[in-house]
Amino acid sequence: MTAITVHSVLRVAPATPAEAAAHFRAALAFHTDVSDVATALAAGGDPGFVVVDSRSTEAWDQGHIPGAVHLPTALVREQAAQLLDRSVPVVTYCWGPGCNGAARAALAFAELGYSVKEMLGGFEYWVREGFEFETWQGRERRAPDPLTAPADAGDCGC
Repeated sequence: MTAITVHSVLRVAPATPAEAAAHFRAALAFHTDVSDVATALAAGGDPGFVVVDSRSTEAWDQGHIPGAVHLPTALVREQAAQLLDRSVPVVTYCWGPGCNGAARAALAFAELGYSVKEMLGGFEYWVREGFEFETWQGRERRAPDPLTAPADAGDCGC
């Protein structure tokens, strides 16, 4: 008799296709990515959402997405109503994939009654993908990182 090797990837049985579809549909309802946000903002006019940088003032000063509202995670509950219209969806971001500040800010916004999504990748991937950012000195743009940015100027084809 041959022993069947179960690799770590499959130690827990995969979800059914229906369960997987429900999971990924839900994930897309709560997340967006840097490229989609950049495309919407570059289209001009009202994108239909406001971008909120949930990082510290020191981080904001190092660079932020043009047009973003600065509202650190710890201040969302206290200041959101004075700064943002509850009828306009919010997209939160923080430093990057290793930080959960945007998720914590999104939770606070949701608990306050805002429609909200988290921007995956955060400011790190905004810069790494070559999108323009602001500092107190003006606007800047870095060359796209070939490991993170699509070769054809922002469209990875997905």
